[in-house]
Amino acid sequence: MPRASSPHRSNIATVDPIWAALRQEAEEVVRKEPALGGSLYATVLSKSRLEDAVCHRLAQRLNHSDVDAGLISMTFDEVLAEHPELGRAFRADLAAVFDRDPACQRYIEPLLYFKGFHALVTYRFAHELMKQGRRDFSLYLQSQSSRIFGVDINPAARIGIGIMFDHGTGIVIGETAVIGDNCSLLQGVTLG
Repeated sequence: MPRASSPHRSNIATVDPIWAALRQEAEEVVRKEPALGGSLYATVLSKSRLEDAVCHRLAQRLNHSDVDAGLISMTFDEVLAEHPELGRAFRADLAAVFDRDPACQRYIEPLLYFKGFHALVTYRFAHELMKQGRRDFSLYLQSQSSRIFGVDINPAARIGIGIMFDHGTGIVIGETAVIGDNCSLLQGVTLG
């Protein structure tokens, strides 16, 4: 929980408890693992909202010589500017992993390390780009996500919020698949 001595933290905890908890977790990790300080500062502690942290982390993971992290992050920022409701999906997905995955003890774990969460959020950006008619960038993200995370989600699929991909490896979700809210998928699942 946030420290009572800081009014700013108290306000964040009231308005966005997941972001407040995640920031506190990042500070704790830095105290215990100082070698991770630069990465955690860049990913979480220098950011003012969860959406920015998610964009940064994903752009770093998807970085490639074809399309670098800066361009990917800029594209994600553009999508978020037009679809701020994606932030609600990020929070619901983080909560789903935290609540349903027995291996997850903190919100920071899926944000930093869980490829199922990373693949799902990459899909969310690719899906919005596909709807905007940006098919090639959308398919590029799908390809990168499949290559890096071992999860292949067609950007045209429809996926609700509060989703957990446990492990993620080998999940394939086709173009015609529809997944409702609050679902969990285990590794090796093919839909559509």
